[in-house]
Amino acid sequence: MSNMNFDLPEELATYLKVLDDFIEKVIKPLEQKDDNIRFFDHRREDARTDWEREGLPNEEWERLLQEAKRLADEAGHFRYPFPKEYGGQDGTNLGMAVIREHLAAKGLGLHNDLQNEHSIVGNNVGLMLMLNYGTEEQKGDWVDDLLNRRRGFAFGITEPKHGSDATHMETTAVRDGDDWVINGEKTWNTGVHKASHDLVFARTSGEAGHGRGITCFLVPSETDGFKVEEYLWTFNMPTDHAHVSLTNVRVPDSAVFGGEGRGLQVVQHFFNENRIRQAASSLGAAQFCVNEAVRYAGERKPFGKPLSTNQGIQFPLVELQTQCEMLRALIHKTAWQMDEYGAFSVSDKVSMCNYTANRLCCDAADRAMQVFGGMGYSRYQPFEHIYRHHRRYRITEGAEEIQMRRVAGYMFGFMSQKAPKGVEE
Repeated sequence: MSNMNFDLPEELATYLKVLDDFIEKVIKPLEQKDDNIRFFDHRREDARTDWEREGLPNEEWERLLQEAKRLADEAGHFRYPFPKEYGGQDGTNLGMAVIREHLAAKGLGLHNDLQNEHSIVGNNVGLMLMLNYGTEEQKGDWVDDLLNRRRGFAFGITEPKHGSDATHMETTAVRDGDDWVINGEKTWNTGVHKASHDLVFARTSGEAGHGRGITCFLVPSETDGFKVEEYLWTFNMPTDHAHVSLTNVRVPDSAVFGGEGRGLQVVQHFFNENRIRQAASSLGAAQFCVNEAVRYAGERKPFGKPLSTNQGIQFPLVELQTQCEMLRALIHKTAWQMDEYGAFSVSDKVSMCNYTANRLCCDAADRAMQVFGGMGYSRYQPFEHIYRHHRRYRITEGAEEIQMRRVAGYMFGFMSQKAPKGVEE
């Protein structure tokens, strides 16, 4: 007899109920207070955007998100994935995937808003990077601030001429005595408007196309020569995605993060964990769209009968629900295997989950719009917002073509599912 069990661990199923109770008793009242609901009323969605300040997020909107995080942290939820010694629950990859899907399936709200990666259960990549790769001096300087959200850093990886190919990096850093001097440009530098530092990736040795020889530096955003050229307006506003230039930016050797020449390897360690969580979020949003379309099809009665009696309505939703169920099984399996065997053991499955989930969410939002008709296209319903947001993930976090190329690399033997040299699981 097989000992396989596809039920959620009992403690995880119980924790979802605890989170639901917290949302109803604490987060929902805050969402309704002082007309905060304007930020979730899609007809008033531009309340989130400060159009007079380069399209940046409205300050009141960002303060509301911080207050929700503070309340979640007080209740012991925000740090779920963090190590217990830092107030967390040693949350697993499976746990995070299940929670992220569960929250997204509730629809948009103050409990979980994927437009800016906001959630009552945090995903603090900066902290996890610092704990794993920071020097003792850097940890002493940063960990407490990162834990308490007093300070953070953005990520300067992508360049204007080299979007998906981070190994062809034109930003360079050269030694000058005990310092480094950085020159170059970065784009889609998300969150730099609030970040005290930018984690800038620059080539310090090696040749274009090589993963080795790229170093990351913690660069204070107030450093001379560091300039935000513009914030790039997007399909879904507001924007906090900056185009940054670095002109003779000087930093000390202590700004090197994760070791000289090992920048990309450091970040790769966390790509898989982030991608599986993001896939789970897209799955949750897709399931929300399907659920709402099914509900509405039972209520709407054109020509004297419910829409739900028409196969033209049923069959597309059946297809989407089938894809949701199949993807859910793969996400749970992949996240569990990451916990058991390491983040790099299932890199191909992570890519499968990620590109499929992002595409599925866009398809589900589009179908929900169709079922709802004119109201689905309007901002009285959330589907156009969900489409606008999740469409981005078919490009960011590794474009779907890049994810498919990764899968092909493993299938045809061009890539190995092992941790990059110098990166510990």
